[in-house]
Amino acid sequence: MRAMATPGISWVGVIWRLLFAVALVLLTFNPSGTSFYHWLLGSQIAVAAKALIGVLLLIGWVVCLRTAYVALGTLGLVLGAALFGCAVWLLVDTGVLSVSDTDALTWVVLVILGLLLGVGLSWSLVRARATGQVEVD
Repeated sequence: MRAMATPGISWVGVIWRLLFAVALVLLTFNPSGTSFYHWLLGSQIAVAAKALIGVLLLIGWVVCLRTAYVALGTLGLVLGAALFGCAVWLLVDTGVLSVSDTDALTWVVLVILGLLLGVGLSWSLVRARATGQVEVD
């Protein structure tokens, strides 16, 4: 009898999950004016198309949020947010990022939100590979 392989993940898989989560966040809203939020406010597209895209984005958000919450838990999400928040603080303190540039700050916060969701999407698989323990719900 063959033993069942431990589910694993490659770095490519982690990067794809991070990119998916960041894209989800930026497609929903971004300061450039080319996001679902801005598209929703416009009247040039049929309501059915807006509803379809809205439901697809909502499904993506529910999957990402649920997976991140189950994988990281409240403490993990708070610690991840604190880590990324301190990184932004360091960028502001060193002058790399200005708090008066609201567009740049918005982009940074949105990308950080996407990265936090992406880490949540990958965390269970990374932990299973590192420790051999598989998380089940």
